[in-house]
Amino acid sequence: MPQITVDYSDRLADDFDRPGFAKALHDAVVEIAAAKPPACKTQFRRTEDTTVGPDTEGHAIVHVHIGLLAGRTEETKARLTETVLELLRQHVKPTGGLALHASAETRDLDPSYRKYDA
Repeated sequence: MPQITVDYSDRLADDFDRPGFAKALHDAVVEIAAAKPPACKTQFRRTEDTTVGPDTEGHAIVHVHIGLLAGRTEETKARLTETVLELLRQHVKPTGGLALHASAETRDLDPSYRKYDA
């Protein structure tokens, strides 16, 4: 915990500082949600197809999913989500006239969540 997944349009591959974003995001999760630094895990998933409304051209999407163990207040989750959006503004700089659609969600992991480290 936390489990972080970042889906992003392949058009942003050269315009998204993923290592810088992950480091800044992990720092924010530790500060805001009291996570332990070694527990922060982020997976980036590049998606090939992006459609916004009726268009397929000229748009790029980034969506960040953060799953935390239950116990954080709604205010904490909202603050973390707002921080994620600010970090995306800093680390994603689309070129070529792309319209960026950035979003984030912070939610509680399901009570069935389990993990193991090998």
